Amino acid sequence: MNTGRSARAKVKKFLSFLGPGLITGASDDDPSGIATYSQAGAKFGLATLWTALITFPLMAAIQEMCARIGLITSVGLTTTLKKHYSKTLLYIMLVFSVPAIILNIGADIAGMGAVAHLIIPSVKPMVFSVVFTVMLVAMIVYLPYNKIVAILKYLC
Repeated sequence: MNTGRSARAKVKKFLSFLGPGLITGASDDDPSGIATYSQAGAKFGLATLWTALITFPLMAAIQEMCARIGLITSVGLTTTLKKHYSKTLLYIMLVFSVPAIILNIGADIAGMGAVAHLIIPSVKPMVFSVVFTVMLVAMIVYLPYNKIVAILKYLC
């Protein structure tokens, strides 16, 4: 019997089905997101937990669709908006999203540096943050999208 091989094939098929939406979902659990969740939990407790029944399936579907659109088209949100909508809408989206994205990425990298500093206290968090930034920029510049997806899916 090849039950071990068939079990591995089932797991591999399941993981491939999860796709890039898993990465998108995991990436939202960043330092700034966790701070927001903590504040909301402290203020409202479990009173708003029922909304997860409605919002989770919608969020999962949207994240999976967005990730698959990016995977198929090999372009980002800005290029997609540029192709299908007016420049005015594109610029409005950029004015609001670019600062938020930059600050969020900065908070994430600072959080990664702080965690690495906890593991190796002799190195300052800023050094780790710079190293992580260089690694991320190198990946984005030199690796194709499909390879980055494979790496991030493994790390999730």
